[in-house]
Amino acid sequence: MANGTSVKEFILLGFPGTWQFRVSFVVVFALIYTLTVIGNASIIALVWRSSNLHTPMYFFLCNLSFLEIWYTTGVVPKAIGVMLGTSQTISFSVCIFQLFFLLSLGSTECFLLSVMAYDRYLAICYPLRYSSLMNRVLCVQLVLSSWLGGFLAISLLAFLTSRLTFCGPDVINHFLCDIDSCLALSCSDTWPVELATFLVSIIVVVASCVVTLVSYMYIISSILRIQSAHGRKKAFSTCSAHLSVITIWYGSTMFLYVKPSAQNSLDLNKIVNTFNTVVTPLLNPFIYTLRNKEVKLALGRAFQK
Repeated sequence: MANGTSVKEFILLGFPGTWQFRVSFVVVFALIYTLTVIGNASIIALVWRSSNLHTPMYFFLCNLSFLEIWYTTGVVPKAIGVMLGTSQTISFSVCIFQLFFLLSLGSTECFLLSVMAYDRYLAICYPLRYSSLMNRVLCVQLVLSSWLGGFLAISLLAFLTSRLTFCGPDVINHFLCDIDSCLALSCSDTWPVELATFLVSIIVVVASCVVTLVSYMYIISSILRIQSAHGRKKAFSTCSAHLSVITIWYGSTMFLYVKPSAQNSLDLNKIVNTFNTVVTPLLNPFIYTLRNKEVKLALGRAFQK
């Protein structure tokens, strides 16, 4: 990497402003990060301790919570250092690693959410055969495929980015290293990286989104065929939390990555990236807890103990 660039490190700007403004951001980020780790770790512990939650849906949810902890950990501690001015520089190799790590986790989340949609499709459309169709072996295979596919999908993209030439300036208008910022600073031809970014986005984001949408088309069709209003409400409640999560996630992810050119609206991307990497991991555990009756009952029993 060092042979391909004259810039050995970058300077992250974070959120420019007065000291009081940046400190307020630090407090908010630190609070969100703490709640995110506690919330997602609590879901993992709750599922682990509650035998009635040992089902495929909660197995996938544990993987999602585990992913969210690492996803926000890859962003917030460094962002806090940037905004306090104590850690504004980042080496080129660490920048590429952060980019690879975050994009790989983001791709894995896309695959996991589509797997969870497929799980809800089998549970609602084939309730009598669900336990035999979604067995333990298939659950493990789907999860491993999601993690492996997420990291493999970004490998080529990270490699191409590491081969870009950076002649200066070395200032990144962000609190993390992302594709858009690297392309904006590169003094070499970025077309291959932009093309790879677009193709990977289509494969990962759009393809997983299509799987999710098709699954929910069948789910909604099956729910509408249920005769009783109580039955329809019960069926919809099993997937409402997941539906809320995928709406938030895919909306922000498509804005960031599914576009022909990555070099535009860096300030707007910074705001959307904040929501995607900091706020969304916090929302997920609360959405699943507040909108899921089984989780609330298990949580109540845990507090009683």
